[in-house]
Amino acid sequence: MKDANDRTIRWGIIGCGNVTEVKSGPAFGKVAHSALAAVMRRDGAKARDYAQRHGVPRWHDDAAGLIADDSVDAVYVATPPSSHRAYALMSIAAGKPVYVEKPMAMNAGECEDIIRAARLARVPVFVAYYRRALPRFAKVRELLFEARVIGTPHIVNTVLHQPLHPRYTDPAARHWHVDPAISGGGLFMDLGCHTLNILDWLFGPIVSARGHAGNRAGAYAAEDTVAMSFAFDNGMLGTGLWNFCSYRSYDSIEVIGNQGRLSFATFGDGPIRLENAAGTQAFHVDNPVHIQQPLIETLVAELRGQPGACPSDAESAARTAWVMDRVMQDYRASH
Repeated sequence: MKDANDRTIRWGIIGCGNVTEVKSGPAFGKVAHSALAAVMRRDGAKARDYAQRHGVPRWHDDAAGLIADDSVDAVYVATPPSSHRAYALMSIAAGKPVYVEKPMAMNAGECEDIIRAARLARVPVFVAYYRRALPRFAKVRELLFEARVIGTPHIVNTVLHQPLHPRYTDPAARHWHVDPAISGGGLFMDLGCHTLNILDWLFGPIVSARGHAGNRAGAYAAEDTVAMSFAFDNGMLGTGLWNFCSYRSYDSIEVIGNQGRLSFATFGDGPIRLENAAGTQAFHVDNPVHIQQPLIETLVAELRGQPGACPSDAESAARTAWVMDRVMQDYRASH
């Protein structure tokens, strides 16, 4: 038996769809001491195609088959949220560590089911909130808490506006991201969770959240506008606005302190902008080609014997789910 420090983590992917083509899939073979051993998709022809294109040794058309595959040490669940809980629990029952796409599950209750099972089985669970490991957000954290360029942060305001994408108005091309039965909600669930999770990483847990959601465009059943207010455990306050039927795109997280202002986007790799008594300044930090690779490096390190190496665990992901539940509870109850 190899020492933990010498072993290669062999991964299996359940659901090798679009997110695995560039964002995550190739990274499993590029990270040191990591390999992609098998992939699964219910459409066997698509699973085989993915395996051939990416040089993956094995493919399956059944999740249970991939989880039971002796060549697989750890499982990446890259399916829509409606199946995250089931596949995570299957992997945990097999004693195999799990890396789950975000959001972790349909709601906070399902997240807690996964956490309880993982604790009982002593199986690690990680969640793909990969911004926690990106260099540009490390720079934000450095500016805020090491350089203290804005003094003490007091308020954070986040805004994400996007135009209504044509695919959501095409009856023949309904997408699962806006089908609440599959995604748990709409684009707030898919994209807003990234913002709320990175705020948790920067400022600590959000302990109070109130919100309103609506459907202004009527293009699909899920919410397309959300407004919320929230409070962190450290006393900071914040607001958030999401609009997915806007006339243009706008993406900003603005942190106001007693000595300045720092702003940056959740998505993309645009400049981090600083305004304080010294003037204005912009910091440019590019994202990697395979955007999940830095986070995958940390979870491989943890699985190889470095406790706490990965900054995105099940508990922090469950906190984000709890916040989204609080914001969406009235809308869900009325729809």
